[in-house]
Amino acid sequence: MTRVFSGIKPTGNVHLGNVLGALLQWVDDQHRADSLYCVVDLHALTVPQDPAELRDTSLRLAQILLAIGLDPEVCTLFVQSHVHEHSELAWIMECTASFGELSRMTQFKDKSDKAGFVSGGLFTYPALMAADILLYDTDEVPVGDDQRQHVELARDVAERFNSRYGPTFVIPQATFPAAGARVMDLQDPTSKMSKSADGSPGTILLLDEPKVIEKKLKRAVTDTESEVRFDVAAKPGVSNLLSILGAATGRTPEQAAVGYTQYGPLKADTAAAVIERLSPIQARFHELAADPAETQRLLAVGAAKATELAAATLSRAKTNLGLLPPG
Repeated sequence: MTRVFSGIKPTGNVHLGNVLGALLQWVDDQHRADSLYCVVDLHALTVPQDPAELRDTSLRLAQILLAIGLDPEVCTLFVQSHVHEHSELAWIMECTASFGELSRMTQFKDKSDKAGFVSGGLFTYPALMAADILLYDTDEVPVGDDQRQHVELARDVAERFNSRYGPTFVIPQATFPAAGARVMDLQDPTSKMSKSADGSPGTILLLDEPKVIEKKLKRAVTDTESEVRFDVAAKPGVSNLLSILGAATGRTPEQAAVGYTQYGPLKADTAAAVIERLSPIQARFHELAADPAETQRLLAVGAAKATELAAATLSRAKTNLGLLPPG
């Protein structure tokens, strides 16, 4: 069976774009592939974190993933720092990747230009990401366009390691699921909805109350015309609403546009569809939040499953690399 790996960082709040654009695809993938999903808390450490908040957000994110539909009996759900092999293989990957490769990573350039404090981890975290992927003999990594470069680095370092030390790692492929909607900011439909924009009227958070969702969609930017059609270049705001409505109701944006002649009804129906889609997820989340011990138990089960796979890969890498085994 094809093996799939993907991770999500416990920073910011999960929003509608995350759900419709990626996480619902994770739910589908778990039934067609041997799927591993990871709360990548170590990646959050590239910038200073409040310890209590990091613990809370990591647990809450795991509960959200369970509420959305990830089934621990079908997939493997775990927290990155619970599997120490990630950190061990990351060092090996740092020593396999070149300085030039890491310095060319566009996300480092973007983030370091905006940060007052630039940690060494911000520079080397693509090596940790490569370790995340390679530990599990991953075949497919579902990503957006902004993560394509990281999978390419994982492929390059895996091929280099295999060439130097013999067959060790499976060479992963980046996949770009077509099913997910590209959800844009409601106030700036030329920019993606962002986890970092928690208080923004352009971002619908997964846990927003229905009245808040209605208000944000009612105030969504459209244009001065009145025609409802899917045309991202000419009508980005209207197209964003149609993308959301279509994804929430299982239709294409073009199908969702049929029958609308005014923006008001489109916004109202989009709000109703989003609320209907998110309500059962919110209800399940609140159930899980009331019993954090059960979430911790499920994460421990996932970590044990992940460790079994990761330990075998790390042992193979260390043997092939020539590290002396313990006596």
